[in-house]
Amino acid sequence: MRVLGIDPGLRLTGYGLVEVRPGAYEPRLIEAGVIKLDAKSSVADRLVQLAEDLRGVISATAAQRLAVEEVYAHYAHPKTAIIMAHARGVILLCAKEAGLEIEELAATEVKKALTGNGHASKQQMQHAVQAQYRLPQPPSPPDVADAIAIATCHARRLALSAL
Repeated sequence: MRVLGIDPGLRLTGYGLVEVRPGAYEPRLIEAGVIKLDAKSSVADRLVQLAEDLRGVISATAAQRLAVEEVYAHYAHPKTAIIMAHARGVILLCAKEAGLEIEELAATEVKKALTGNGHASKQQMQHAVQAQYRLPQPPSPPDVADAIAIATCHARRLALSAL
């Protein structure tokens, strides 16, 4: 089972693809990267670019499921949640168009699953993903590490339910 994890954003959208083999609990990292959007473009133009690029990632990775971070709204930064929701809408649409099953995960759940701390920093997440997959260096930018962590968390759930 291939799980594509997505960390949504309108400047950078991270993605990570992991694979769970039958009988295994821990997934294997297949690939990861980031979709860079032109911050100078309008929100509408960035959404179109995100959709086009994400369709290409979904097609190229042959993912069977997509895991995405839930919207989280901090009272001090409501605009961030609204912008993230725009990106998530495009991500959910692209996933459904491709026939993927979708899982939405809370950021605190993903952080706790990988670091043991539901409020881990970006740097802690990067180091946790580096350790999990024995990478020579932490995934960068942090959006990539977050996407890998989202995919890993969902893949572990799938593996546990299969065992």
